[in-house]
Amino acid sequence: MQQLAGAVLAFRRALQRQHQAEEQALELLFYDSLTQLPNRRLLRERLQQALTRHAPLALLALDLDGFQHINDSCGHQVGDQVLQAVAQRLRTTTQGCEVLARTGSNSFAVLLTGLGHAATNTAAQAERMAEAMQSALAEPLQLQHTTHYISASIGITLFQAPLGNLDLPLQHAEAAMYQAKTAGRGLVRFFDPDTQARIEARLHLENDLRQAIAGEQLRLFYQLQVDGQGRACGAEVLLRWQHPQRGMVSPGEFIPLAEASDLILPIGLWVLQGACQQLHAWAQQPHLAALSIAVNVSAKQFRQPDFVQQVCQAIATSGAPAQRLKLELTESVVLEEVENTIEKMAQLRALGVRFSMDDFGTGYSSLQYLKRLPLDQLKIEQGFVRDITNDSNDAAIVQTIIAMGRSLGLEVIAEGVETEAQHAFLSTHGCDLFQNVFMISNEGAGDAVRDGLRGANHSNSLAIARICNDADRPKPRPHTHEEIVNTFSGLSVCQTPTD
Repeated sequence: MQQLAGAVLAFRRALQRQHQAEEQALELLFYDSLTQLPNRRLLRERLQQALTRHAPLALLALDLDGFQHINDSCGHQVGDQVLQAVAQRLRTTTQGCEVLARTGSNSFAVLLTGLGHAATNTAAQAERMAEAMQSALAEPLQLQHTTHYISASIGITLFQAPLGNLDLPLQHAEAAMYQAKTAGRGLVRFFDPDTQARIEARLHLENDLRQAIAGEQLRLFYQLQVDGQGRACGAEVLLRWQHPQRGMVSPGEFIPLAEASDLILPIGLWVLQGACQQLHAWAQQPHLAALSIAVNVSAKQFRQPDFVQQVCQAIATSGAPAQRLKLELTESVVLEEVENTIEKMAQLRALGVRFSMDDFGTGYSSLQYLKRLPLDQLKIEQGFVRDITNDSNDAAIVQTIIAMGRSLGLEVIAEGVETEAQHAFLSTHGCDLFQNVFMISNEGAGDAVRDGLRGANHSNSLAIARICNDADRPKPRPHTHEEIVNTFSGLSVCQTPTD
């Protein structure tokens, strides 16, 4: 009998251990081990159950602002304690809600039900809950003799059955939360379908842009630069994207996207290599050999540790004359990490590469640094040129830039010169070069270049396109190397020094 009782007791203990193991497995499957809150999996199940009631629902996504700073400065142990304290405050605030879940490292979600059927009331209740959570978190948090101040960005989405995809509510709430973070700390934003559509379109465009390089969809165009006598001195290389479905995509749309996603690095290198190849081709023809090409260099591209090597390799591989390559840098690029910038510029200048400060006058250049930079040229931003004939402030700025350039021994070029009056004003005050010039004085060439400026498909016109084209300006078609040669063949070319 005693043996039987022992066996029954052992069996009972085994069942208890199995039950405990099952409970632990269930806990790990559906709950966060640090805060003991439901996780994403359980949130999704509760969401599915709530949708069967066919009533309006709201989902709030909350993300702690600046939490990484707590981890970095105080350590992960303190960070975990902060998360546990935040979870407890949210528990107290959201009592009666369908579910409060931890959805990420420092992010949480709250599902609200029983909101009524009026959309305005539903939104108001959700917003009141968001404000209550922010108020609860705003109370100073004392941990290990240190006071922490917590804030959170919150996104809200309103929805109800039928719902095709259970993941959409959390995606939408988190999208709204990221909009709140972008706008500032401690804000609340509702999900906006139009904004989400723009975000999704941007993501699709980024994916397409990744394929554009390998798919040979990028195109190089050239915008003419001439001196005061209308003699061609060179061109600025400009980038266009010939999308297979959307047609020509505006650089104002895809260049910022490339900058944000680091795609500007392979794209910038491709443009540099293409410009060097074009320089080599022109160098083989006597009437084009003196032409230079200006290439815009992005901040990210210039800051790459191997940027100098990239330029040297592009020149060496193509056989381009280095003295005909001109790199255009903006004031923000030049004046950030000045010493490093000067060193890179000096290394390339030793090879013969020239430098132009692009969009001069739009930044905050220090004259002390400006005189130290190995520059060859200042480019007047087209925004100043546009109204120089009827805006006294723009006129004064342009005159000052020209005078500054001359005093520093720098060449001055104006971009966006499109009228005779602008050209006359700039010439009178000593501007050296002009880009996008309306008046070309050379016999037999004026009409061809003028047609190119107007976007006409003239067989001898230069494909001219600005990076920031106005929406109503015609989009030029890609022109072949032969067409570019034909355009320049009708122009006299200014002979610039090669050293």
